[in-house]
Amino acid sequence: MKQIYCIPKLEQLDKFEDFSKEYDAGFEYNDFFIPAVLDQPQLVQNLIDTYKALDRDRSEDTLHGVFLDMCVHSSDARIYEATDFRIHQSMDIATALGVKAVIFHTNHIPNFRLKSYREEWVSKNERYWRNLLAEYPTLTVYMENMFDEEPELLLQLSDRMKDEPRFAVCLDFPHAFISCTSISDWCSVLKPYIRHLHINDNDGVEDTHHPVGSGALPWDVYNDYISGLTPAERPSVLIEVRTFEDLMESVQYMKQHAMYPFA
Repeated sequence: MKQIYCIPKLEQLDKFEDFSKEYDAGFEYNDFFIPAVLDQPQLVQNLIDTYKALDRDRSEDTLHGVFLDMCVHSSDARIYEATDFRIHQSMDIATALGVKAVIFHTNHIPNFRLKSYREEWVSKNERYWRNLLAEYPTLTVYMENMFDEEPELLLQLSDRMKDEPRFAVCLDFPHAFISCTSISDWCSVLKPYIRHLHINDNDGVEDTHHPVGSGALPWDVYNDYISGLTPAERPSVLIEVRTFEDLMESVQYMKQHAMYPFA
């Protein structure tokens, strides 16, 4: 399993290739969650062909699936149909690329405290992801916290899915940081299910994707979380920033502060 991941950018692809070789890093493809891209089949194919032409193994790579306006738990048949169509696009692209896993978001309404809504979110998501994984036996799904204010619903879904080895949690540290729950609580509650992390930095208010170490996120919590894991329990880590320069600034900070996986 790869320990570190980056997001390749087409305009600097040679630099990301070099980074991948130097650090044995995986790619997490972010080109394919944009609706305007998905609506252009030839563009999608061109992107797939570009990445497949690279001299690298993609079997440990990941892909960020669609998330904008996605709602697998919708009671509106047309919204569900559109969501299902987009998610299948993500899974088909991941299959074409030959990657390991696809990241999707929880996408529930965080302050909708109606018991029936929350129960239906869990039951409908369990049914949907089980069916999808059966349809795509070579892929894993990582479920990422997004608008969530606490880990409760993601925990309930993970508990329901614990017999499915191809379903796990992607804990987004910056999303957790701007929630109503401490990052340490997110880590402790979801610990048995976390297999992938997203990290970057922000001011505690907006999800700005700044370089690691350039914002207000308490990285001692990250270090404490990692130090409490066995080597076998340690998840893979995507440095989820916007540019190659931000990636390298993040790596420099992580090296200077002996942060996993650069410790």
